[in-house]
Amino acid sequence: MNAIKNITIGQTDRLNKPVGYTMLANLVNIIPFCLSVEAINVVFRAFDGTGAPLDVHRLWALIGILIGYMGVMYWAERAAYRANFRGAYEMSAMGRVGLAEHLRKLSLGFLSRRDPGDLSSMLITDFAMAETGISHHLPQLMGALVMPVLAFLSLLWMDWRMALAMFMALPFAMGVLWLSTCVQQALSSSQITAKINAGNRLEEYLQGIRVMKAYNLLGDKFTRLQKAFNDLRHACIRQEALLGPFILLSVALVRSGLTLMILCGSYLLLGGDLSLLTFVLFLVVGSRVFDPLTSALTNFAEFRYFSIAGGRILRLMQEPEMGGQVEAPESGDIRFEHVNFGYQRKRVLSDINLTLRKGTLTALVGPSGSGKSTLMKLCARFYDPQKGHVLFNGIDMRSIDPEALMKHISMVFQDVYLFQDTIRNNIRFGKSEATDEEVIEAAREACCHDFISRLPKGYDTLVGEGGCTLSGGEKQRISIARAILKNAPIVLLDEATASLDPENEVDVQKAINRLIDGRTVVVIAHRLKTIRYADTIVVLNEGEVVELGTHDDLLTRQGLYHQLWSIQEKTSGWTI
Repeated sequence: MNAIKNITIGQTDRLNKPVGYTMLANLVNIIPFCLSVEAINVVFRAFDGTGAPLDVHRLWALIGILIGYMGVMYWAERAAYRANFRGAYEMSAMGRVGLAEHLRKLSLGFLSRRDPGDLSSMLITDFAMAETGISHHLPQLMGALVMPVLAFLSLLWMDWRMALAMFMALPFAMGVLWLSTCVQQALSSSQITAKINAGNRLEEYLQGIRVMKAYNLLGDKFTRLQKAFNDLRHACIRQEALLGPFILLSVALVRSGLTLMILCGSYLLLGGDLSLLTFVLFLVVGSRVFDPLTSALTNFAEFRYFSIAGGRILRLMQEPEMGGQVEAPESGDIRFEHVNFGYQRKRVLSDINLTLRKGTLTALVGPSGSGKSTLMKLCARFYDPQKGHVLFNGIDMRSIDPEALMKHISMVFQDVYLFQDTIRNNIRFGKSEATDEEVIEAAREACCHDFISRLPKGYDTLVGEGGCTLSGGEKQRISIARAILKNAPIVLLDEATASLDPENEVDVQKAINRLIDGRTVVVIAHRLKTIRYADTIVVLNEGEVVELGTHDDLLTRQGLYHQLWSIQEKTSGWTI
């Protein structure tokens, strides 16, 4: 979490330069007003009836300063432009990486409760909105606030009555703007929810096209997608319709300052309490001083929406990571003490008391939904138990650094995911510094070297996202090669031979035997023949350990394991 905080602080510091340059550019923009005031003053002195000649040299000096101003203005605007966009894009890029790293360190329990569309929207859309707000709207807003303040302070000493008249409506405009933020806060949450729901339904639609084709479901029958897009349309229109009047009213109030100033100036001018020169000076300044602020107010609702998106990102970054600072032991027993665990309101494991001995093979068997995969995920500390303790070599896993713990664990999942990269790099995920020879040797032991060699580019062949260009058995063997290369003392196998055809199963089983030799191994098995020689077989049913022992012991007890074994023996000879 400290790393995330450091990234956030570093990103905030990056805003100082773009905002500073933008304020400098706006300050430079005041120079033409000052030159105009001085030029008018020179001309008025020549025609005020005193007979003073026109100071042509001073006018030429003002023109020279104006030419120099153009160069300074170009430099200031260029620096502001580069700082704004570079700062925004760098902050967005670093923020996305920081958030992705933070998500990796969160409990799977938290991630399973969040909709994937919500997280992807946050990483892409919310950061894009924050990026636009930082690069465009924030510097514009900060700069727009500088000019009226400086103009007000400068005009006060000329004529405080005219200055107050010009800026009298500004506090009311800010009040209306504050009311709009309260309304927008309520509307934006519903709009963001509608946007996330639309993204989720679109993702569901794209992933389900295969099923839709198989069952001849026409696109117009997929009403969930249509409803989600309609809800998003209504939410966007509703927000614009309700916020528009607030923004237009605040802009009108700001613009009314010029009208009030003209009325006040005309009254004072007719009464002889104001000189014509002062009146003209106020007209020149008042006609331009509110332009940047008006432009900023027009985009203020959009800026507030961007700030809400940034708030969502910060709230997710503040989600606590899985803690623990103790260095993980190299190996040891894994012991469950009165462990209870569930997903939301569904109880999955109840009062589990179990010891997985170091250097032994423990098999987890049982009916579907009995808690086998959950028990294995607790071994890898993908989750922390809601009650009880999981101990590794006598140390509570909650106190162990998750990153250090996973260095000592290799895991082969039933549903293998390969990254959109080369086969070589996918195997090398098990050991990033591995040589090509070590990668090839691991592939040989996992019985996948031959089929890799037959591919057009061999180990440099790119696999599709998730490994979609390979068969299930090929992906499984690459996953086993990855685990072999990692060479961790603890091995977790989630039905590692499930996707293999009979031709390769024997060879891969030999590779697995080499992988697990001398290590602490936990394996989930549905085909009981593959684990009949396990040191310990744990039989789970409805989240409880109902039987424990060796294969022969469990068969003699005539319990659930015996029933599962008998069913598989009867069905092994079935044919279609």
